[in-house]
Amino acid sequence: MARISIFKGREARLNKAILWILALQGPLNIYNIWRKVRVQRDFSYIRYHVVNRRVRALKEQGYIEKHGEKRAEKIELMAPLYQLTVRAYLAILLNKINLEAFIEKAPEENIISALTTL
Repeated sequence: MARISIFKGREARLNKAILWILALQGPLNIYNIWRKVRVQRDFSYIRYHVVNRRVRALKEQGYIEKHGEKRAEKIELMAPLYQLTVRAYLAILLNKINLEAFIEKAPEENIISALTTL
């Protein structure tokens, strides 16, 4: 099965966790993303700077975009809020679809429709 590059390698699990959190919670700043990631069982000891670096990398790749600013909770600065881009929603969707099963079991009209869309 073909995998999208952000769901491959060492960062795959953290990328997936960040994208799912933003998909379910809406726009958040990095601190709140980190707090939500830490609640998950496998990420209870993850450091803030690791999540910060991942969010910035996902922003560079075009999966996350800045969506305004909000006053940070602990400090008196404005912190940027991040939300998913359309590219991220498509990546999540394509990661959940088993393309092999789709190709084998889909009716021909659906396959033609998918080809014309792509």
